[in-house]
Amino acid sequence: MKALLKISVFSLAVICGFAGYTTYGLPLIVPEAPPVEEKLGGDLTMEQFIAVGDKIYNGKGTCPLCHNPVGGRAPLLEGVAGISMERIADERYAGKATDIEGYIRESLIDTSAFVVEGFGKKGTNDTVSPMPDVSKGAIGLSEVELNAVIAYLQDIGGVEVTVPLPTGDEGGVGGEEEAGGEIKLAETAAEAFGKFGCTACHMAPGIEDGGDIGPDLGALAELAGSRKEGMDARAYVIESIMDPNAFVVQDYDADMMPVPEDYDVQMTLAEMNLIVDAMLGKE
Repeated sequence: MKALLKISVFSLAVICGFAGYTTYGLPLIVPEAPPVEEKLGGDLTMEQFIAVGDKIYNGKGTCPLCHNPVGGRAPLLEGVAGISMERIADERYAGKATDIEGYIRESLIDTSAFVVEGFGKKGTNDTVSPMPDVSKGAIGLSEVELNAVIAYLQDIGGVEVTVPLPTGDEGGVGGEEEAGGEIKLAETAAEAFGKFGCTACHMAPGIEDGGDIGPDLGALAELAGSRKEGMDARAYVIESIMDPNAFVVQDYDADMMPVPEDYDVQMTLAEMNLIVDAMLGKE
């Protein structure tokens, strides 16, 4: 009887202690404010507009995922403004641009107008670019966002910035950010693929436009379970996202896919599950 009493008292103490800790010991979680779009008014300076372009280039546009000196998957863009006229004069040029601004704009949306030698899709003799139209699909840059990126590339290329400043009528940019600088969480697989730049290099389930620099993610539903012995499909897909070199698909090179050091901060578990479920056909 005494043993039962001791167990009852101990259990009650544990329950009360846990209840007290969860009530008073854990910090209060305050929800973030709803997403607020950054409006671009007529009083924006060109310097500020260029800074917006920098932000889009390295964020929503996902440009550095391919245009970086590590993977060698796409040409570097720091000097593209300075060599635009040479590209236009090249006999392989198939576009309609006549100036630097036009060439950069064209290279963002009509990506096969000029394909830098060695960077075309396999088997096309550098006539078809693997880069998707960034004004469509998961990236979907607006006209004002395209102008901001062009301004940024013209500026870092050391040429005159010729794009017009936004008047405020074109809408805003930076809609992925919430008040306080927090990033809006993806609510669908398509949003997650776009947010983390997957479609810059991969075709992905449910996404119409994507790249072919990396393997087709739509094929993983059938292949993931057999890629690594003793590893189930879900574990393989997660590992491939967090550690791409753990298994390098045939005909692709190691270190092609850069993984940010703070991926565990950038991507929530819910967003990871959206991506993994879509790749496994469980959306």
